[in-house]
Amino acid sequence: MGIDKIFADIGGSTVIERTISAFLECNSVNDIIVVINEKNLQRIEELISEINGKEKIQICTGGESRRDSVSNGLEAMSKKSDYVAIHDGARPWIRPSQIEKVFETAMQYGAAVSARPITDTVKRCDQEGAIKESISRKDLWAMETPQIFRTELIERAYNQAILEDRQVTDEVSAIELVGAPVRVVHDPFNNPKITFPDDLKAQDPMEST
Repeated sequence: MGIDKIFADIGGSTVIERTISAFLECNSVNDIIVVINEKNLQRIEELISEINGKEKIQICTGGESRRDSVSNGLEAMSKKSDYVAIHDGARPWIRPSQIEKVFETAMQYGAAVSARPITDTVKRCDQEGAIKESISRKDLWAMETPQIFRTELIERAYNQAILEDRQVTDEVSAIELVGAPVRVVHDPFNNPKITFPDDLKAQDPMEST
């Protein structure tokens, strides 16, 4: 991107500040662990020192992959926690109300994820970019975050991923390795992940509703 997306500015706050603030507003959240790469450790420490509610936040360094970073975060988590919410720091438009809905569902079923049904037409292409076939979007959902689980379940899933040397793109993928069911919780509001510079120029989904 040319910039570190979690420190990019959105309306006077950094992406990561907005993300953290949403979780600090939730009654279900007791502690927050920010997993960060080592090169940004000092910067995130300085930023968090200015946040109201910083006593609930701790920091740990990430690993070479998402799997390793989440594993480090789980290791740093309080053993008193019955549930853990894992969230992409680059999704700053998550609403506290949606976080609470996912917590409620996870507490009922053991595992839940914020998600949206796919409404766009989906095509499968070859490596040259030629369309090969249409894929039915019926029953297809795009996984977002937070993804919330019983602590014992997500720890078991990540231990299995490490044992099998599987890289995962989200936590639901790890849960699939141990065969546990996961419930989706529809997020009616946009909760995009900032990936490209132009994503920062998009209208704030919270201001459009």
